[in-house]
Amino acid sequence: EPMRVLFADRFPEQQLAQLREHGCECELRPELAGDELAGALAGFDVLVVRSTTVTAAALECSDLRLVVRAGAGTNTIDLAAASNRGIYVCNVPGKNAIAVAELAFGLLVAIDRNIPDNVSDLRDGRWDKARYQRASGLRGRQVGVVGLGAIGLAFAERVSAFGMTVHMVDRTRSDETQARLDALGAVAHADLETLAATCDVLSFHVPAVSETRHLLDAELLAEIRPGTIILNTSRGEIVDEEALLAVIDEKELRVGLDVYANE
Repeated sequence: EPMRVLFADRFPEQQLAQLREHGCECELRPELAGDELAGALAGFDVLVVRSTTVTAAALECSDLRLVVRAGAGTNTIDLAAASNRGIYVCNVPGKNAIAVAELAFGLLVAIDRNIPDNVSDLRDGRWDKARYQRASGLRGRQVGVVGLGAIGLAFAERVSAFGMTVHMVDRTRSDETQARLDALGAVAHADLETLAATCDVLSFHVPAVSETRHLLDAELLAEIRPGTIILNTSRGEIVDEEALLAVIDEKELRVGLDVYANE
């Protein structure tokens, strides 16, 4: 009997065709979410999602054997409910690492060169060359990378290639990761507070777990130097957004966010 797979997010047609060649019955329904998802799971063996939230209520309405998060984190899936029903949950860490690292780097360049404001002004018919030709530049910057999994490491290698110094929190890592960091000449610090006080760019690449909720809070923001560039391409929950808004103007922080707490 063929395995029935439901995709509740966008998925490339070419890869769907490959799965069908392997004998899977695949249904692509990227619009499914919430109660609609719960009502659509009957009869499927596998559910594949990217951003779609998978709740306990949805899992209880299913005969699923496996939920696949087509990305790094599994925080959008009710893991306890899946475990209680004997449903396996897996992810594919590292598969989009380069894409996210490039996005984070793109945010860094865009902030330094004021690209979004420049484009916005030009579309409104304003050409302020005097303002937008000014930039601090990236070469020589001190960049703190918080979280050195596949994405953080890929980002660190890219900032190093642009002549910036990589900084990190000192901790035990795999031999391979440590060797890659050593090759970059990465500078280790005792803790996150020391790292934040040392760097003029701080980029977050951590999973959403209880320990990282509001990792960037008022206390850590107090250590961050005025004018620091803050990047978050991991999960919105790691930033205390109210605390950030309270100091963003006072400390002249520039912030590049790809994720938000309530998105």
